[in-house]
Amino acid sequence: MNSIGQLMRTAPVIPVLVVDYASQAGALAQALVAGGLRVLEVTLRTPAAFQAIREMKQVPGAIVGAGTVTNPQQFDDALEAGAEFIVSPGLTDRLARLAIGRKVPYLPGISTASDIMRGLDLGLTHFKFFPASTSGGIKGLQALSAPFAECRFCPTGGITAETAPDWLKLESVLCVGGSWVVPRGAGFGEVEALAREAALLGPGTT
Repeated sequence: MNSIGQLMRTAPVIPVLVVDYASQAGALAQALVAGGLRVLEVTLRTPAAFQAIREMKQVPGAIVGAGTVTNPQQFDDALEAGAEFIVSPGLTDRLARLAIGRKVPYLPGISTASDIMRGLDLGLTHFKFFPASTSGGIKGLQALSAPFAECRFCPTGGITAETAPDWLKLESVLCVGGSWVVPRGAGFGEVEALAREAALLGPGTT
């Protein structure tokens, strides 16, 4: 199983997906993978999410995880559906210890120095900076990164195709999360084209 660090280095953008219809999930994953984005985060914001994970898992090359995981039941259900990694909007000891104990790649959300210190106490060094645009933006993450040189981040929340390159220039940023790659109502051809553009943004440095 890939580590969370390896997953974050796979492509510069992790699509943050809200899937309304599981019947479309396979074709959506095919479009994203064809465009060069293999790591896919399916948020648990719709009733179709778990089945969408199952459908996307069938697509060759796709690495599918569950996002917006906030409790152990969702964690278990996501793994049962085939999720290969777990993303949370925040950081709790309960979920972190569960992921560490199960050896599941885990990306918890942080927005403060105290969040990061709690994660480090648990043995975590990779975090989602969320919500990025309203938690101080690039300057906020730069300030947080300074005393935590060992940590690496995936900023998510309010990031666009236009602002992503600036985030990716930060030494502490391995990738960004974004929903702009899959706009509401977009056709699969458009999604593939947007994914191809996103895949060329370039990774952050380590």
